[in-house]
Amino acid sequence: MKIKHQFTSVEHLQANGQAEAANKVILVGLKKRLQDAKWAWAYWTMPQSATGETPFRLAYGIEATIPIEVSKQSLRVRFYDEVGNLQAHKEKLELLPEVREQAQIREAVLKQRMTSRYNKKVIRRSFASDDLVLIRKDIGVNKSGEGKLTANWK
Repeated sequence: MKIKHQFTSVEHLQANGQAEAANKVILVGLKKRLQDAKWAWAYWTMPQSATGETPFRLAYGIEATIPIEVSKQSLRVRFYDEVGNLQAHKEKLELLPEVREQAQIREAVLKQRMTSRYNKKVIRRSFASDDLVLIRKDIGVNKSGEGKLTANWK
């Protein structure tokens, strides 16, 4: 019948791949943007796939200047205009609620898309009260007196 059982326990978070996915995002950001700078800047200055915005922009309303831009004198640093920058920053702060709302909408659309993809793969089953069901009993905390040689199924 080609039945394949896959169980993920709360005790083993590494089994579901989320930690690896988060590490991959951080490493990609480090390689692309920062090289020798601190890793925290990678997260704050990289657009997130769920929102399409950087967390720094969602928090403060402007794009961050990362340390490597300052040390290498990028165009953004060379042509800095304090008066024009203050005016532009005020305008961006006025638009911040709209940017946050758009990011929230993009995140909700992505979650809905992921939910629909997951639900397409789920096999719907219904059980009556007298049906026999095979249940795994080794997931979670072991009770005292139960050893590793006890049965895994009820």
